[in-house]
Amino acid sequence: MKHRLLALIMLPALSAAAPFDPFGMATLDERPGASVPLETRFRDSSGHDVTLREITAGRPFLLVPVLHDCPNFCGVTLDGLLAARERAGPAVRQAPVIAFGIDPRETGAAARRSLEKLAARHPAAMGRVFAVTGTADAIGRVTNALGYRYAYDPRIGQYAHVAATAVLTPDGRLVRWVYGIAPQPTLLRSSLADAAAGRTGGVIDRLILLCYHYDPVEGRYGLAIDRLLKLGCLLTAAALGAFIVASRRRELRA
Repeated sequence: MKHRLLALIMLPALSAAAPFDPFGMATLDERPGASVPLETRFRDSSGHDVTLREITAGRPFLLVPVLHDCPNFCGVTLDGLLAARERAGPAVRQAPVIAFGIDPRETGAAARRSLEKLAARHPAAMGRVFAVTGTADAIGRVTNALGYRYAYDPRIGQYAHVAATAVLTPDGRLVRWVYGIAPQPTLLRSSLADAAAGRTGGVIDRLILLCYHYDPVEGRYGLAIDRLLKLGCLLTAAALGAFIVASRRRELRA
């Protein structure tokens, strides 16, 4: 009893001492077959109310959680997706792409700016790319259904979130997530073929990138950049070690 009482007394202090970790909070659960509520209402880039069902019009579609005024990976993610979509063939180019704003503070003006930037770089893709914003409740209905979690850092006014694209069937069921900022056209083609046929897939090889920008408070980039740099160093060291071992074995055989 004495130990339990001590633990209860110390719990608030331990919680206060725990570092805020947006990277750890920005996660994604694999939920193949999860259903997105297509009737949920959002605002398009013109400020009009619209549902996901109205946008997709009975077609398989790609949904990309973004910040429309993102200073970091979001624009790169959309650029990479549209470039891969262009190379993936006409069937893939017909699929609607929804830049899905996860910040409830953003307005139709932010969505419009996002589309204008994309139009300047990918004019051929326009007409099939849509940008939406919504209330916290509407956004949460979609992200919670998909198992997509993101975290707001009030210190710098930015959201940490995973760079990924959801591939969904015409009736809003998740086929799979496509991770990273440069998806393979063949993966997009096969994923959308599965979506058109109503097949929901499993876990694919993952490249998870956290969208978390420069931290003016700390004067450095966020945890995503730090961890990616560390991962790059580890991979380089592993490759060098493998090269040395292979070279040594060749010498011994000679």
